[in-house]
Amino acid sequence: MLVLLHRDYDDLSVAAARIIAAAVRRKPSLILGLASGGTTSGMYRELARMHRQEALDFSKTATFNLDEYIGLAPEHPRSFHYFMDDNFFSHVNIPRSKIHIPDGTVRTGYEEYCQSYEDAIRGAGGIDLQILGIGRDGHIGFNEPASSLGSRTRPKTLSRTTLEDNCRNFAPGEEMPTCAITMGIGTILEARRIILLASGSAKAKAVALAIEGPITASVSASALQLHPDVTFLVDEDAATELAQTEYYHRVMEMTAKLTPERLW
Repeated sequence: MLVLLHRDYDDLSVAAARIIAAAVRRKPSLILGLASGGTTSGMYRELARMHRQEALDFSKTATFNLDEYIGLAPEHPRSFHYFMDDNFFSHVNIPRSKIHIPDGTVRTGYEEYCQSYEDAIRGAGGIDLQILGIGRDGHIGFNEPASSLGSRTRPKTLSRTTLEDNCRNFAPGEEMPTCAITMGIGTILEARRIILLASGSAKAKAVALAIEGPITASVSASALQLHPDVTFLVDEDAATELAQTEYYHRVMEMTAKLTPERLW
């Protein structure tokens, strides 16, 4: 596990985008696992800029998103389909046929549908680089506390903490979904490489538990300790509860001179 500290959200976002860009340039047919949410917005904005100004080509890239709310159609402004299109897909040249996001309109046959999503990932050759955020309670995707560390893509009821955190994205009086379809922890851990982005003091405890705490289903991000190639990109505010902050600063100083190509 590599932990890289960054001064602030903007620095973190640019660093994440540069890693992805280096991976795409090295392997144009890269299979990307993507996350939605506010933490990733800056990263997508920088990738769009690189596509526009630096000819970063996504024409052979395929993507698989982590999750989607059950009950929201793709065109719903609170859906992750909408978020991804608004923040990323409409600004780059990923073919629509290569974009995969769980279908929130599925109402029956969840087991068969989720298995088909797993099959599509395997059929594409597996995820090369998985992007993650982290919830305030340490969840990744919508793998809420007590999720099995071997779980696969499935429907999941959202925890009270997640509902409290995400309700700000919905207008007053607007009903927020209470369930989602999410990749499982086992699915995520099959990615060849993983980077997790964490920003802000509200994520500090979750970051510390994920990196330095025991591996436990109570903090699904702690399962990343089992992965052989995972990098945490953490800003200063999100790093405040790490016990080994001085060590991570030294690591950051040593890696600052490396290009994304050498890191990845």
